Amino acid sequence: MMQIALKLSFVFYGMAVGLTLVGFLLGKKWKFRYSGHSLLAGWLASTVYIISRWYVGGRAPMSNQYESMIFLIWAFVGAFLVFRKYSSRDMEWLSPWTGVMALLALGSASFLESDITPLVPALQSNWLLIHVSTVMTGYGALLLSFLGGAVLLFMDKDQTEKRQGLESITYRSCLVGFWLLSMGIITGAVWANSAWGTYWSWDPKETWSLITWLYYAVAIHLRRTRGWKEDKFAHLMIWGFVLVLFTYFGVNYLMSGLHSYGRGR
Repeated sequence: MMQIALKLSFVFYGMAVGLTLVGFLLGKKWKFRYSGHSLLAGWLASTVYIISRWYVGGRAPMSNQYESMIFLIWAFVGAFLVFRKYSSRDMEWLSPWTGVMALLALGSASFLESDITPLVPALQSNWLLIHVSTVMTGYGALLLSFLGGAVLLFMDKDQTEKRQGLESITYRSCLVGFWLLSMGIITGAVWANSAWGTYWSWDPKETWSLITWLYYAVAIHLRRTRGWKEDKFAHLMIWGFVLVLFTYFGVNYLMSGLHSYGRGR
C-alpha cells in the first residue's frame, strides 16, 4: 500500500505538469483546472503514504530527513490547495509549477534513506509530532511564497491585476509560514528544555532557524511599512527560501550539533 501510494503521488504530480503543457499546446481553457485536480489527487496519495508509514512504524513519520521531506512536500501542496480553494484565479499560474516542485522534491527524497527505524532516545517524545509538523508546514507555506515570487518575476508587467493577485497570495503564504515558524521555534525551545534542560543552546539548527525567522520578520516589515511590494517582495521571498534550504539541509550536512540525527543514516 505504501509504495503504491508513493508511486501514485509521482504519477499525479506529473499529470499536473503534463495536463498544463497539453492544454497550452491545444489552446484549451481547462489546462489549469485539471492540473489542480491532479495536484489534489497527488496530495491524497501522499496522505495515504504518510498514514500508512505511520501505521507500520507505530510513530509519527517525522524522525529523519526523508520523512520530514515527505511531510514538507505534503504540506506545500496542501498549502497550495487551501489557497487555491479561496483564490483560484490568482493561483492558476502556480498549478504546473507546484507539480514541478513536488516532483523535484519527491525525486530528491528518493535518494535519501527511507527505511522505517526505531526512534533515537532524543526523539521519543510527544513533542516530535508537534514541533516537526509545525516547522515543516511553515516551510511548506514559505516554499509556496518562494514559488509565487519566482513566477511573479517572470509575469508580464502589463498583467497588473494578475500580478497584484499573485503578490497578495505570495504575501499571505509568507505570513502563514512566518507564524508557523514562530510556533515551531517556541515548541522546539520547550522540547529542548524537556530533553536537554535548556531552552536555547545556540545549536547550529537553532541559530539558523533564528536567522531565518529574523529575515522573514524584516521582509514582512519592509512590505508593510516601506512599500516593498511585487518585484521587491518577490526577490525577498526567493532569497528567504535560500535561507530555509540552508537551515533545513545545509546545517544537517555541513554542521554538527544536537540536531545531527535529523540527517538520518
